[in-house]
Amino acid sequence: MLCKDKKERELLGRINRRFAKGVVEYGLIEDGDNILIGLSGGKDSLALLELLAKRARIHKPRFSVQAVHVVMRNIPYQSDEAYLRACAEGLGVPFTVYETEFDASTDSRKSPCFLCSWNRRKALFTVAKELGCNKIALGHHMDDILETLLMNITFQGAFSSMPPRLKMNKFDMIIIRPMCLVHEADLEELARLRGYRKQVKCCPYESQSNRANMKEVLRQLEALNPEARYSLWGSMGNVQPDLLPVKAEKQNRQINNNHNISFK
Repeated sequence: MLCKDKKERELLGRINRRFAKGVVEYGLIEDGDNILIGLSGGKDSLALLELLAKRARIHKPRFSVQAVHVVMRNIPYQSDEAYLRACAEGLGVPFTVYETEFDASTDSRKSPCFLCSWNRRKALFTVAKELGCNKIALGHHMDDILETLLMNITFQGAFSSMPPRLKMNKFDMIIIRPMCLVHEADLEELARLRGYRKQVKCCPYESQSNRANMKEVLRQLEALNPEARYSLWGSMGNVQPDLLPVKAEKQNRQINNNHNISFK
């Protein structure tokens, strides 16, 4: 029993340290924030709910949290709204349900998975404005961010991912990912520890996503190098343009721009 308690303390300590480090290092929470939590009902959003609710009880910085569960009417995703409400309100967090839908045939250039995700995001912006929130917190963890990095490099030809803090000027809203440094394996263990109830997931577009493949790629990279995730994370803040391919046309423009600089 003592061994189990010790493991639980170590797990919770590790999650809280990484959570706190992400919040501070990337300046995610400021005094007076009113933060809307996107509560899907998965282990990640439930963990985020718990972590933010408990941190909101700390006096500095002063901030408040609310939770919203977005229901996409045209997706057969069965969520237990009563359970999610109980989880939120049990932590002293107000809970809202918002229903919306989308038509995948309206934009054939985008995958249905992308359209569903984007419409859920727009719903969050709508509710955040209605509730007077200035930030939206999403439950993405370190693995999610690294998998997105690998997907964007592999399929989009872009060195990009999901930043811990993203200002959406069009919507006058800031998206934050407070669990950006938390490992998925720890969240899986926390879900077992807390007994989070799984929601019934029947998404018809799930098979069109490459995220499961990227999870396996990340696992293989860590098998090659146990520190691979930290190297990948570090690479996003250590871009060295001089050691990357530059087309001759762009090089010539840079040279010409330098020659046109007049020194007085």
